[in-house]
Parts: sequence; C-alpha cells; structure tokens
Amino acid sequence: MAQIIVPSNIFLTLIIVAAAVAGYVEAQSPSTSEVSVADIVTPEFFNGIIGQADASCAGKNFYSRATFLEALKSYDQFGKIGSIDDSKREIAAFFAHVTHETFHFCYIEEIDGPSKDYCDESNTQYPCKPNKGYYGRGPIQLSWNPNYGRAGESIGFDGLNSPETVANDPIISFKTALWYWMNSVRPVIGEGFGATIRAINGALECDGGNPATVQKRVKYFTEYCNQLGIAPGDNLTC
Repeated sequence: MAQIIVPSNIFLTLIIVAAAVAGYVEAQSPSTSEVSVADIVTPEFFNGIIGQADASCAGKNFYSRATFLEALKSYDQFGKIGSIDDSKREIAAFFAHVTHETFHFCYIEEIDGPSKDYCDESNTQYPCKPNKGYYGRGPIQLSWNPNYGRAGESIGFDGLNSPETVANDPIISFKTALWYWMNSVRPVIGEGFGATIRAINGALECDGGNPATVQKRVKYFTEYCNQLGIAPGDNLTC
C-alpha cells in the first residue's frame, strides 16, 4: 500500500501542536512523583482512625503515623499511581482495609488467632515450623506460612521461625502490610475497590460470601475518599 506523503511544513505544524498539547496536559496533570503521602496521611487523618479505638486497645500504643511513615521509606512507590486523585484513592483504599482488619488500629493480632490453623502443609518452600502460628498479625493481618516466609525474605526478618515479630515490631508490622499491598493488591487497584477486597479476602467475602463485611469495607473507603476530596470511582464491591 502506498504511503501518504505529508508536506514538510504541515508535518512541522503538527509536531508543534502536539508538543503544545502535551505540555498543556503535563501542566494540568501533575506527575505523581510530586505526591507526598505524608501530606495526604496527615496527623488529623491518621488520628481520626486510631482515635476511634478504645483506650484499652493494644494497638493504641503500637501503631502510629510515625511508624507508618518510617515503613513507607521501603515502599516509596505506594500512593504514587496515575493521577493525584488515583494516588489518593489508593491511600484511601489501603486505610479502609486496615481500618476494617484492625478495627481502627485496635488489634495487633487476630482475635482467637492461636486457635486457628493457617498452615499450608502443601507448601514445601515455606514449611510451617513447630509451635508457630501464622494467623493474622499487623495492619493488614498477614496470614499463612507462605506469606510470612515471603514477607520475611523481602523485609529482612525470619517470618517462619519468628512470625510474632509482626506483632512486636511496629515498623516491620507496617512493612508487612505495605509488602502485601504492593505485591498482591496494587496490581488490581485500577479495577476498582472491589478488586482490592477480592485480593485481600475474596475467598471468604466476595461472590456473596459475606456481603455485610464487603459493605463495611466500602463504607470506610467512601468515607476516606470524602475526607480526601475525591470520588470513590466504580466497581466498589465484589
């Protein structure tokens, strides 16, 4: 097929126009590299969550904005995705799940966790160790031996032999939440909040498994989106 020859003067004009449009778009849509998570997760925002936990909660003296920001140094791409509104949505989604999982930062460990079996014996790469429990711990309630093993390798602690580290070290605790988020949740964030629910606890909650719990997560998410001045987007449930 013959090519269409464009006169050079017209071609140059098109280049100039395209460059001008690109410059306008860039000016109108700031790069997410300019986003400061600390400026979004303000003391007021963080304290508005943990402040709802009862004074007797173990998490009140464990979780803090300072430890979150310290852990964030190892995951500096968190909250920097797409537009600034997209970044705020990711932050709102993360804290919505954390709020639900820990009941406003009240719990460090899963209720009745030691009585539950989270040992995947079929996983030989990260085998369960005697007398160790791999139940939910930390902001995202890290569970199962493969997750403890992988998180430990990535972060730098012995997740299989010392899973309790997640409940004893607040910085490592937040790092496990961010590790799980960036590896298992971030890849689906563009599909809507519902996809993040599926990535975290879909087997138990999605497809009619526990619609009441799904709605609780959505409630927190929309609440935090409102606080940050953004729309929650579509596909909120699973």
